[in-house]
Amino acid sequence: MTKIIMIQGTCSGVGKSTITTSLCRIFTNKGYKVSPFKAQNMSSNSHTFLNGDKMARSQAIQAYACNKEPDFRMNPILLVPNNGKTKVYLNGEFLENMDRFSYNDAKDEIFSKVLDSFYSLCDENDIVIIEGAGSPVELNLMQNDIVNMGFATKVSSPVILASDISRGGIFASLYGTINLLEKNQQELIKGIIVNKFKGEISYFEDGKHLIEKICNKKVLGILPHFDINLEDEDDLTDGKEMKTKESLIQNLDVEKTEENYIKYLNQQFDILAEEFSKNIDIDAIYSCMKNI
Repeated sequence: MTKIIMIQGTCSGVGKSTITTSLCRIFTNKGYKVSPFKAQNMSSNSHTFLNGDKMARSQAIQAYACNKEPDFRMNPILLVPNNGKTKVYLNGEFLENMDRFSYNDAKDEIFSKVLDSFYSLCDENDIVIIEGAGSPVELNLMQNDIVNMGFATKVSSPVILASDISRGGIFASLYGTINLLEKNQQELIKGIIVNKFKGEISYFEDGKHLIEKICNKKVLGILPHFDINLEDEDDLTDGKEMKTKESLIQNLDVEKTEENYIKYLNQQFDILAEEFSKNIDIDAIYSCMKNI
């Protein structure tokens, strides 16, 4: 049996990818066979295979955190913005340059192939950690959603909801997100992670209890704000220069080779896993997982 869990967020940039990466590493270090999965990713930062196929770079990084090579099944749909349209890659291969309407028309057929990729990963792993995209309550997009609650509902995945406290408004963002969901979707949310806390975490104990009271969901962790040198998924970097593989390789103090870069990534993964393990209830997250 494979266990699944999904990380969703109250908005873009709350740290879903980082949390997913850390959980991939933590459970890999515990001896499980782990794989990341993100049904659809819109990003200009892609991982290119030797044959020219592409997937999102963030899922490639998560694969390395699992001590695996990147696999297009981990991100079956990659959307790359392209002059008002979108380049659509399906299972690594370029499918078509589409506008919003043609993509929506093709979603049903595409989604069946996404599910094939997901279930094939489940067949090969002990744990699959699913990542959502943006916010699950973009009301104008929810009807055709295949990456947030649309996907979670289809596979009956439990969800951990993350929010970025450093931006302010965390009570409203968590409460609003949960209460804009349908009742059956609300029930899929099994816990909350507060991310990017600056200062002494123990000072937020009253805030934690308030979140649990108004959201009726358990807070499973309060993660500190700290810098980790991994590639950025896209250019939502708050005005900072985007971290790419090339820019990080240039900062290596050793020979700038692919092998040394992977060693560097593994060091960053272990830092991330150690920090998160101190501040998150890993046993509770494992208990939230569903067998599939």
